[in-house]
Amino acid sequence: MNLIAIQSIYRFEMARFFRTLTQSVISPVISTALYFVVFGAAIGSRMENVEGVPYGAFIVPGLIMLTVMTQATTNASFGIYFPKFIGTIYELLSAPVNFLEITIGYVGAAATKALIIGMIILATSFLFVDITIAHPLAMLAFLFLTALSFALLGFIIGIWAGNFEQLQLIPLLVITPLVFLGGSFYSTSMLPPVWQTITLFNPVHYLISGFRWSFFGTADVPVGISLIAIAVFTGACMTAIWWIFRTGWRIRQ
Repeated sequence: MNLIAIQSIYRFEMARFFRTLTQSVISPVISTALYFVVFGAAIGSRMENVEGVPYGAFIVPGLIMLTVMTQATTNASFGIYFPKFIGTIYELLSAPVNFLEITIGYVGAAATKALIIGMIILATSFLFVDITIAHPLAMLAFLFLTALSFALLGFIIGIWAGNFEQLQLIPLLVITPLVFLGGSFYSTSMLPPVWQTITLFNPVHYLISGFRWSFFGTADVPVGISLIAIAVFTGACMTAIWWIFRTGWRIRQ
């Protein structure tokens, strides 16, 4: 394992993150704060508790998941796409590093960025609502696994994308709608039976449900199933990345 190569890629990506703090941190935090104002204060004050939890607190896990998923995907996809765009990826491929070391460097940096933003948003939520975390270690574990899995997905998107428009296509048109429809702002028990069944086919639903359980001790699906869903998703992404580097798809073509 070439630790120097991993460290170099990781440091380079993190340096880019800190050079653009306004875009990387302040923008998503302000956007999330607006969600708290609109949904938590304006709408939440007119709603009853959801599963015994005040609505303003109930949406906190969903908002954190929304930001972590989109940020992990976006950072990882741009991180690997930009070397493709300017042609420096060939220098990386010709260096004495394997696909695993390249993946760890880029994905590790993207996951770290998403975790930082997620923790900042969690701290921000305490300014708006009174919230207690029932299982803090489980919360950190779900946060880490979600950031890691979606950074892997973003890495694949960055390799697949042929232009900057395609780079934003999946996060905007797929991930964000799945988060909204996955129970980020409501419990699926509030839906009609047909829609409850349809929601079970949304993979993001299992992540949000498990993460919400770590806060309030209640979940729409068993926590074990949520962990299995994350493991299967992460394994599928790792397999896809291995195949991409083995065949050179969208990298050497």
